[in-house]
Amino acid sequence: MAGGYVAPVRRPLIEGHKTYHQITEDLCAPTERAPSRAWIIAFLISVSVLAFGVFCILWTIWMGTGSWNLNRTIGWGYDITNFVWWIGIGHAGTLISAILMLFRQRWRTGVNRAAEAMTIFAVICAALFPIIHVGRVWVVFYFLPYPNTRGSLWVNFNSPLLWDVFAISTYFSVSLLFWYTGLVPDFATVRNRATGLRKKIYNTLSFGWTGSAKHWQRWESLSLVLAGLSTPLVLSVHTIVSFDFATSVIPGWHTTIFPPYFVAGAIFSGFAMVQTLMVITRKILKLEEYITLEHIESMNKVILVTGTIVGVAYLTELFIAWYSGYVYEQFAFLNRATGIYWWSYFGMMTCNVISPQIFWVKKFRRSIFVTFFMSIFVNIGMWFERFVIIATTLARDYLPSSWSYYYPSWVEIGIFVGTIGLFFTLYMIFTRVAPVVAIAEVKHILKVGGDQYIGENRIQTSHSHEHPSESHSNH
Repeated sequence: MAGGYVAPVRRPLIEGHKTYHQITEDLCAPTERAPSRAWIIAFLISVSVLAFGVFCILWTIWMGTGSWNLNRTIGWGYDITNFVWWIGIGHAGTLISAILMLFRQRWRTGVNRAAEAMTIFAVICAALFPIIHVGRVWVVFYFLPYPNTRGSLWVNFNSPLLWDVFAISTYFSVSLLFWYTGLVPDFATVRNRATGLRKKIYNTLSFGWTGSAKHWQRWESLSLVLAGLSTPLVLSVHTIVSFDFATSVIPGWHTTIFPPYFVAGAIFSGFAMVQTLMVITRKILKLEEYITLEHIESMNKVILVTGTIVGVAYLTELFIAWYSGYVYEQFAFLNRATGIYWWSYFGMMTCNVISPQIFWVKKFRRSIFVTFFMSIFVNIGMWFERFVIIATTLARDYLPSSWSYYYPSWVEIGIFVGTIGLFFTLYMIFTRVAPVVAIAEVKHILKVGGDQYIGENRIQTSHSHEHPSESHSNH
């Protein structure tokens, strides 16, 4: 009999009346069987797009950033827009893993592994842009203060761009450690089913995990410590990214609402990308019984809440600009809505504020098609938001003689598309070498989240001693 009270209205998180052995079989299968045709096609497309992106990066290094359409007025364009966009996407993984783990939210178990992987890959994509933006990529090590033959190199600690380096590198390190810690028991499970060289590789990856009580105790303690470290990082990283703008004196940027506004937007776009990946993954890898409509609905609720917070932030910005009486601040926001970039402003408002309100309707929250469509729509909107903040604000400065209209060159577009190829290439490889859904954590909630233990079936299961075959299958 499963312990603890389960609300009668709560739907199961694991469907199909699974046993522990069936969970192992289902979740290890994608790493053991030959890749499907759909996987091969998706992988080839991702690698092709990545190859074009690499070509564009090499073109930039060879020709210089003059191959981009940046100018005196707009010194930040596609590169910083995409940097902030990718950092935002990387937030949902740690949020799902850390904060929801600390709050003991069971629905995270179906999606946390893929979301954590998404964080790692998104931060890798984001890190490319500041490196390339420097122009001379071969001296990028000057980003960090380090002892050298010419005496200690002291970078400008007053610059929020340097704060970015420390915040993002710390975030990446902790997220990587958190992700890998969760993988260790599952690597051991795959190892126990493997043979030959594959068994040796997974034995190395699992650090000789035996599943003893001591190992589980240390694993849970480390997971909690890393969750505690990750939680403030979720809030601090995008806060510090927002300081790139908020600590300047440029009208439209110099505002105190940026830190919470950027964090809410990051969670908003991150959850949308998780939804995109989950809908595709559950279909291709046949994981519908583990990534259920319950998981999708729960994430849609978070998207609805964070989208509404972002909408309030937009309205607050407009109000403060009007209330300040500062003509330059008022012009910056008026120009966003009615200037030459009006299309990006209204695209941002439509995608980020209006469209998520569809999730007030339960039918749409539980619709796969609507979820997939909206997840892409939201990320387009969040990209527009970053573009509006950066390009629109810079395009019209104090000197009308220097006003200009920015549009990206083919090289800039190619680099951005290439990072999308890099992201999906890494994700496709990940689905082949590690279980996409955390085996150990799904088994942990089986007795309170499996459909054979929910609702009417719960009463029957409590008397399973009368049915030895059922009792044997469940334990």
